[in-house]
Amino acid sequence: MIGAHSADFVWRAAGALAVVTAAGGKATVVALSYGERGESGELWKEPGQTVENVKRIRHAEAAQAADALGATFQCFDLGDYPLVISETALTRLTDLIRETAPDVIVTHTDRDPFNPDHPVASLAVQRARLLASGAGVASGFATIRPPDLFLFEPHQPEQCGFVPTTFVDITDVFPQKLRAMEAMAAQSYLRQYYTEQAEHRANHARRVSGQQHIRYAEAFQRVLPQVVTSL
Repeated sequence: MIGAHSADFVWRAAGALAVVTAAGGKATVVALSYGERGESGELWKEPGQTVENVKRIRHAEAAQAADALGATFQCFDLGDYPLVISETALTRLTDLIRETAPDVIVTHTDRDPFNPDHPVASLAVQRARLLASGAGVASGFATIRPPDLFLFEPHQPEQCGFVPTTFVDITDVFPQKLRAMEAMAAQSYLRQYYTEQAEHRANHARRVSGQQHIRYAEAFQRVLPQVVTSL
């Protein structure tokens, strides 16, 4: 899961990450920045606040949230608002994808009229994925099997071209998502919104699948075609 800011994974994909780790899989969270300037409004209300202290707090919060999900966390600390992806940062991200060789990569939509950093992160992730996989053919550099690519749901999906194609049932792991959200004290105002969003998406998941036990779900958009042996 690669996000522009350190809390993006909590709101939008924490349940999916917890589902993976609960099944014995490995989940890695990468934040390209701490969101120290544009995503930490509550912290900036404190007198004498500094950028470095905000980063320290945000790192601790994100690490605690990831731990609640059974995932690992790291931050590239590239700065936010604006997030700028240099050639060095792109190479670092590509190398990390090669090293972890994930089955799935999850990131932002490539359009978000309300956030200047999210599309930048999305395009960098998609480019790094292609560089790491070599378009799935033999290349003159080390490559991995092309990971599946999903976009997590943005805050205002209708404005970002987001069309759900996949719902993940997070009912059993929702207590872990709650703990992860509670860890992000700098953005506590988002907890209720994303709890309600999980309930709304569960309603959609129930209607499309008939699985009446689903109480909480997260929505994702698959970018690439799914390859199967039969329908």
